[in-house]
Amino acid sequence: MNDAHLHLLVNHFPIIGTIIGLGILIAGIALKNKAVKNTAFVVLIVAAVFGFASMSTGEGAEELVEDMPSVGKKIIHEHEELAEKFVLILYVTGAFALLSLIATAKNHSKAKLFTWITLLLTIVTVVLVKNVGTSGGEIRHTEIRANANSPEIAAPENGGEQEED
Repeated sequence: MNDAHLHLLVNHFPIIGTIIGLGILIAGIALKNKAVKNTAFVVLIVAAVFGFASMSTGEGAEELVEDMPSVGKKIIHEHEELAEKFVLILYVTGAFALLSLIATAKNHSKAKLFTWITLLLTIVTVVLVKNVGTSGGEIRHTEIRANANSPEIAAPENGGEQEED
């Protein structure tokens, strides 16, 4: 198992976990249910941990795929830049989720405020995650790139040589 494989194993949870965490948190707030909110906080904390794992394996994955046909350094660099911004917000969201979890468990007077801050941060994180996920998918899924109909992208790989009739 190499870093590219590890990266593919861990990179989906920060995306999916943040989206699911947002849904659970909204439900917990709407239902005024501490257990549901606490579940959301735990999911967001775990998403942040997986964000760290994803960032830790990203560089090694880059080294393995950057010179593959149809990949290139530019598309990986764009993904890396988006991921670095996303993961910082994810870490802050995870930290506030932890703070909210502790405050809620202790019935702290600021628990409601921390919950609302966590909700706002999670919404921002979900907005950012769309771009990170898309840019990561575009690395190997050329069919979802904006230039998917380009002859350079659509041409079958044949070692760079044209076949003669």
